[in-house]
This record gives sequence, C-alpha cells and structure tokens, in this order.
Amino acid sequence: MSSLAFSILFVSFFILSLLLRFWLSTRQLRHVMGHRGAVPADFAEKIPLAAHQKAADYTAAKIHFGLISLVFSSAVLIGFTLLGGLQWLAIALLPHTGAGITFQIALLVAFAAVSGVLDMPFDYYRQFVLEQRFGFNKMSLGLWIADAVKSTALGLVLGLPLIWVVLQLMEKSGGLWWLYTWLVWIAFQLIMMVIAPTLIMPLFNKFEPLKDDSLRQRIEGLMARVDFAAKGLFVMDGSRRSGHSNAFFYGFGANKRVVFFDTLVASLTGPEIEAVLAHELGHFKLRHNLKRMIVGSIVSLAFLFLLGYLKNQAWFYSGLGFDPMPGVPSDAVALLLFMLVLPVFTFVLSPLTSISSRKHEFEADAFAANHTDARDLISALVKMYEENASTLTPDRLHSTFYDSHPPASIRIHQLNLAIR
Repeated sequence: MSSLAFSILFVSFFILSLLLRFWLSTRQLRHVMGHRGAVPADFAEKIPLAAHQKAADYTAAKIHFGLISLVFSSAVLIGFTLLGGLQWLAIALLPHTGAGITFQIALLVAFAAVSGVLDMPFDYYRQFVLEQRFGFNKMSLGLWIADAVKSTALGLVLGLPLIWVVLQLMEKSGGLWWLYTWLVWIAFQLIMMVIAPTLIMPLFNKFEPLKDDSLRQRIEGLMARVDFAAKGLFVMDGSRRSGHSNAFFYGFGANKRVVFFDTLVASLTGPEIEAVLAHELGHFKLRHNLKRMIVGSIVSLAFLFLLGYLKNQAWFYSGLGFDPMPGVPSDAVALLLFMLVLPVFTFVLSPLTSISSRKHEFEADAFAANHTDARDLISALVKMYEENASTLTPDRLHSTFYDSHPPASIRIHQLNLAIR
C-alpha cells in the first residue's frame, strides 16, 4: 500500500466515524427530548415527571458537551497525525535526549502530557459545570487537583517500567516481539488485579467495613447461598466526588472485596441492596468477567500482531503524517500512531461489544431474580435510574453503539416476566 492510499483510507474512515457519531448523537437528542413531556407508561407510577425531565435535560447537556468534545478531539487527532504534530514533537525532543530509548520514552511521556493538558479544560467543565448543574458534583477543586496529581504519579510509577519493557521487546526480541509484549501485558493486568484493592484504590477513596449488622447478615446470607467468598464487605465514600451510586466487587482470588457506594447504602433498602449485589455476583458466578478477560486478551493479541506488521511499513508512518528520521528508532511513534487511529477504524464495530455485554446483563439479572426477589431488583433499578438521571427513553440505535446495558424498559420487562 502506498502512503497516499493509506492517507485516503484513514481520512475516509475518519469522516465516516465522525458523521456516524454526529448522526447517532442527533438521533439520541431528538428521541430523548421528544419524549421529555411524559414519563413512559411502565414507569409512570414510580418516577415523577420532574425527575424524568431532569434525566432528559441531563442527557441533552451531555450530548451537546460530547459533540463539542468530539470536534475538539478530532481536530487534535488530525493535528497529531496528518498535520505533523507528532513529527514536530519528536524533532523538538531529539536534541535533548539523543536517539536512544530515552528519546522514545520522552516522546510517549510528552505526548501524554500534551494530551492531558488539552483535555484538562474539558474534564474541569464536565465536573464543575455539567455535573454541578444537575447536582451530581460533590468534589472540591482541591480534591480534583489531588486526584490528578495522584493519577499522574501512578501513571509514571507503573507506566514507565512497562513502557521500557515494551520498547526493549520491540527493539531486541525479533519478529515475535508482539507475542512477548502480549504476555507481559497479561502479567501486568494480573498484577494490577492483585495490588489494586490494597495499594491503589485506597489512595483515592476510603473503604470502611459495612457497619449495618442487619444488612451485613443479609449480604453474607446471599453470598453463602451462591457460594461466593469475599475478604470483606466495605462502604466507599463515593459521595466525596459524585452523587451517582453503584455497587461492585473487585480484586482477584483471596483479595476479592464487595464494595457499596455510600450513596447506594443511603438510598436503597436492605432487600434492594441485596438484589443489586446478586446481579453483580451473577457476573462472577456465570464467569462473565473471565469471558470478558479472555475475549479482551484475544483482541489485544490480534491488535499487537497487527501492530507488529504495521510498524515495519513505511506507508503506515508517512500516510499518517510522520516521516521516520534516519538512525532514530520509530517504535514509540508506531505505538502512538496505532493508538491514535485504531478507534477511527473500529468504531463501526461497537455494536458487537454491546451485544455481548447486554447478553451478560440479562443473564446477571436472571441470576439475581433466581436468588433474590426480582421485585426488589426492579425497585432498586428504578431508584438508581432516577437518582443517576439516566434517561428512560434512549434512541435504540444510539444505545446499541454506546450503552453496555440494555435500555431500562427492556431490562425491567424481562424481570417482570421472571415474576410472572
């Protein structure tokens, strides 16, 4: 393939992806606002009109913000690629680092730093304007800055050694570097699953043992019924950052922990919390998490194999606005270009991921209905939809591309069938 042909291919997919995203967003906006005036019949007795309208307005605000972000991120993508931004960054760094691995790591770090600075105003607006307007932001500016500093430090501490290993493999391990890199990546993910519960997550949130004895007994009874062992039951101070709520378990092997947002504990009854957790346990008992890990690992292996081919093709670089410099390794450039353009080529495949995820959600709901009262799960879901201002009337096609969970009406209809 010539560089011009690849440039045309990239631009074609870029325009297709951009138009598709805009079209889906306008469909969602029209559909949600078109149903703003009345609560859907299935929810009319459970959710007030004011809450339904708030959810519609929140959805519309997120769409408008998302479109602005999309335009900006698209401009940044073109700036880094076809307009030569990545080339300029590499040329600017080279005199200060030399042409070795220091240059490659510096290029990756500099790219991340520039991207982070460009994203920062959007992150600020999302948290302190959009979320604030609808009553979801609970985060102070100081906490927001502290989170950013901690995330950056963690990225350096954990990411730099990984980057060094990957670059060394790309340079020195021959044609199978992509396979060795994949093995390193899998090992890194497993290590993170082990250390995250005790070393990383406590840096951002406080986890206190569940103090409600009656709720603890109820949850322990559920875990005994489904044969699930956990290291402990914890409440996380999610209200420090957001008014949204959730429950989850995390960790690996003996480190598994069940965690409830404090907002969830405050808003749901004991039976409702039990039903929500039963859904999450359904994912574990039905091996959804394992299946997703396996699929994700296979996909990552395929992408690394593809990168292994592309990094040796001159048209891949020049077709994306980068001319490799003589005597200067281009492995880091290959990683960056691949990371930048992959979403452009894969967005049209998003429904495939949604189909699999939604199937798992239905199965987890059925699991919860078999081990708790389905009416409690319905009641909990309705409360969570209302409290999180989740729209009850999404556009079906938009939802297929973007939503990992089924629409509320379909999900609750399936649970009602379980009751009958």
